Amino acid sequence: MSHPTLSCSPASAAAATTLSRRNLLRNTGLLGAAVAAAPFVRASSFPTKPIMLIVPFPPGGMMDAVLRSLAEAAARDLGQPVVLMHRAGAGGVTGVAGLTTMGDADGYTLGVMHNSVIRWPHMTKVDWDPRTDFTYVMGLANLTTGIAVAADAPWKSLAELLADAKARPGAISWGNIGAISANRIYGERLGRAAGAKFNFIPFKGGSEQLTAVVGRHLDVYGDPGFGAMALGGKIRLLATFTEQRLPRWPQVPTVREAGYDLVVQSPFGLVAPRKMPPGVLERLQSAFMKAASDPNYIRTRNDFDLEPWVVDSNTYRQYAVKQFTQEKVMLDEIGFKPE
Repeated sequence: MSHPTLSCSPASAAAATTLSRRNLLRNTGLLGAAVAAAPFVRASSFPTKPIMLIVPFPPGGMMDAVLRSLAEAAARDLGQPVVLMHRAGAGGVTGVAGLTTMGDADGYTLGVMHNSVIRWPHMTKVDWDPRTDFTYVMGLANLTTGIAVAADAPWKSLAELLADAKARPGAISWGNIGAISANRIYGERLGRAAGAKFNFIPFKGGSEQLTAVVGRHLDVYGDPGFGAMALGGKIRLLATFTEQRLPRWPQVPTVREAGYDLVVQSPFGLVAPRKMPPGVLERLQSAFMKAASDPNYIRTRNDFDLEPWVVDSNTYRQYAVKQFTQEKVMLDEIGFKPE
């Protein structure tokens, strides 16, 4: 049995070919559009699981309380829990530096950035660069550094403390979180300017440092987070490294008022691994910006005398790039030699 032969004219064949090409181009275009839109589709559904926030300090301190209140507020907007994970070490550097080994960001792991992390590559050899190996999400607040002693300590003023440290070089201990934090650097700069010498002691976190001061195992507390203990009468605040006196402590002078032009600017914020998708970054920045205006977070932040420093991703990144150079200048000033 024979089968009919299908045939077409050259004109109809050309028309069919043109139609096929059009369909191919149209389908390819749709596919390309779908691929291009994929990151935005994923970003619009983000997040679909809990977000981990790495806190590079031990639990129980100032950062724990402040960031917990921030995380709770952000979680309400994101619709997923923001879980704090404490990973202390190297003065608050280890936990954040770990983000650089995670590959590109997916938005589900964040960390708390502070200037010690920006300073670290000037101090020891590392295989990461804070200018390029993080996604800067947003800035949060500026740490307020104080100089405090136990309530029953003999020094009633900064002048008395400096005079004693000058008369007894190295006899008075001064605590800071980490071996070379900004607060340690400024404490040493103050000592040098006054012709005094302190014995600087590194601590893992502010909570254990405060306990040591109250118990008279440490003479001077030189970090942020003094508020609750000072209000409770357990420590005496002698001065602050701020431009102006703090509203809650109008009776406490600044170091600048004492004749030493030293003001600590030490902001902290949120970062993630490098190369976060723009849509995910925008979602996180929006949620945490909103959380930074939450009344409970603001109340907790104020409890620790932190100054607001709420800036966007690009502003924070620009700050970090500039600060990286400034940190080298400060280390050179105190004669620090890298390992």
